[in-house]
This record gives sequence, C-alpha cells and structure tokens, in this order.
Amino acid sequence: MAVRRVFKRDLKRVVKASGATILSSLVNLEGEETFEAAMLGQAEEVVQERICDDELILIKNTKACTSATIILRRANDCMCDEIEHSLHDALCVVKIVLESKSMVPGRDAVEVALSIYLENYATSMGSWEQIATAEFARSLLVIPNTLAVNAAQDSTDLDAKLRASHNETQVNSECKNLKWIGLDLKNGKSRENKQAGVFEPTIVKVKKSKDEKHTAVHK
Repeated sequence: MAVRRVFKRDLKRVVKASGATILSSLVNLEGEETFEAAMLGQAEEVVQERICDDELILIKNTKACTSATIILRRANDCMCDEIEHSLHDALCVVKIVLESKSMVPGRDAVEVALSIYLENYATSMGSWEQIATAEFARSLLVIPNTLAVNAAQDSTDLDAKLRASHNETQVNSECKNLKWIGLDLKNGKSRENKQAGVFEPTIVKVKKSKDEKHTAVHK
C-alpha cells in the first residue's frame, strides 16, 4: 500500500506512533537505491476504511507508543469546528494537569487566600516594599470580582464572604476546612470546592500570579 500527498503533521504523528523514520530519498551518496529495515515502523494493522464520504487510512495498534484518533461528525462544518475547539480545550486541560502533577481548589480560592496572606505580610514590611506587596494583594482580587460581575452576581458581597472565610482559616487553626472555599457563581454564594470537585492545575496559578505581579509592579 502506498499513500501520497500526506500532510507533514500527519507524517510526524505516524512516525511517533509507529517508531518509523522519515526517509526523503532512497538514493545514497553513491547514487544507488538502498533501504534499511531499521527505518520501518510497526503496527498490527494498516487498512483503508470508508467513513461517511471519506476514504481513511487507519493504522491500528502501533508499537512505539499508544495513540488514538477522534473522529468528529456533525451536520455541517460550523458544528464540527465548535466541537473541535471544545475538544482541544479539554485535551489542553488534561495536558496541563499532567504537567503540573498537582491541583489546587478552583473558583478563585487561591487568589483570595493569597491576597489575605500578602495583606497581613505587608504590615511587617517597611517603606516601598509594603506598598508594592499590598498593591499586588489587591490586584489578586480583580479576578474574583470580574467573575462575579460577569455572572451578574453581587461582587462586593461575594468578595467580603470569601475574604472572611480565608482570613479565618489563616488565623484560626481549627477552621482549616475553610481554605477550600471559593465562588459558586450559579447560585451566587460561596461553597467548599473540594466537596464540589472544582479544582485547577497548580501550574495555571503559578503562571497567572507571575503575570499579575508584573502588571502590579508596572503600574
């Protein structure tokens, strides 16, 4: 079987999955055609199947690494594009979680907790350091405020409740469970995100905090 006019990105995927090597020409330095068996990839089955109106080459059970193909089918191209974007976002979330190897409570629990901690820490500093730290602490609250406003909720009330909960857990060792408190924008109140199953990859918060710190310092 021979296939022509294959996209380069598809070739790279086949190479990675099967363990093959891309060979642009069979001609060696002496002008003779040669081929080494070590360049071949391995798979249990390579077949051509018809799905809808398209003829597809399917490479099944590759040996080098596991791989999968997701076929999206809808009534028109617009719907397929929307599904593809949603699927891409979901796969990116999984990728970030695997890269981060840890998770934190979502719905802005981290931002509020960090803001409270930095506000208290700023009081122990002097001169310009205190001002910069306090400003960074206030900038972290922009995120939960914006989410509340976009959800048509009372941002002032939600912000006050979140700050009270996270301040209590930082000053009172008996209220450690309040560190999971975050926003419930659907019902317009705060909730414990651990029980609700709302988490975010740690790496997202680390990168976000760095960007916010740069913005606060720049201002």
